[in-house]
Amino acid sequence: MTSLSRLYQIADEENIEVDCFDLRKREALSMMDDDGCCSIAVNPYKLRSERDERMKLAHELGHCITGSFYNAYATADCRQRHENQADKWAIQKLVPSDELKDAVSLGYSEPWELADYFEVTEDFIKKAVCYYTNGNVAAELYF
Repeated sequence: MTSLSRLYQIADEENIEVDCFDLRKREALSMMDDDGCCSIAVNPYKLRSERDERMKLAHELGHCITGSFYNAYATADCRQRHENQADKWAIQKLVPSDELKDAVSLGYSEPWELADYFEVTEDFIKKAVCYYTNGNVAAELYF
């Protein structure tokens, strides 16, 4: 499980600038400029907790590291494909497969228990379980 400080360290190692910014409609966003450099903006006023910041940062890093970006004119299926790529990267960092297996073997089986164990939301842990069991993050199909 990757800590919040380690996520900021990954951003630094990858030359991804992370800034606090008062975004009106979002908690966080990422973008790539014309030179291929990525930046992430995090709105500290909209984050509810360190858990929330960790999840948002991991997702936005997922966009940057996988190159999963889209523009305002992209179709819904294209947007979803890029969002799924970012989620998959975040899952691998926040809920690694081997650590999920270990948690289950320790008796954590309910989504809320696993979410607390990994310090993520129940929705996120459901996506992680779907990803590792079905290869997709379409939790709504299975839960």
